[in-house]
Amino acid sequence: MLRDVCLRRVYDEPGPDEGQRVLVDRLWPRGLSKADAALDAHLPQVAPSTELRRWYGHDPVRFDEFRRRYHSELDASPAAEHLADLIERTRAGRVTLLTATRDLEHSHAEVLAERVRSALGEHD
Repeated sequence: MLRDVCLRRVYDEPGPDEGQRVLVDRLWPRGLSKADAALDAHLPQVAPSTELRRWYGHDPVRFDEFRRRYHSELDASPAAEHLADLIERTRAGRVTLLTATRDLEHSHAEVLAERVRSALGEHD
């Protein structure tokens, strides 16, 4: 069984090997209907807080500090509970994390994927 975490923009057409499609944005993506999103789950609880998201402002210069602060948020309840759910979904098979963010490399979804991969590596 292929277990992996992939990243894609929620606006992209679903691919055949994406596994479970999980939206990890706190806010619903603009201009996208729920039917067109083709989601298996929406986990807004694992997204960065509104305060952290606003502070970061998708500024790559702040990414390392954003990553540190976001990890702290992921360790706190209720995010930790939903992160555990995401890890379990990935244990069952491939999961594609979806976000509206254009810069996937400097996004919360990238940090979240790293966190899930790390958790799977520690326990498998």
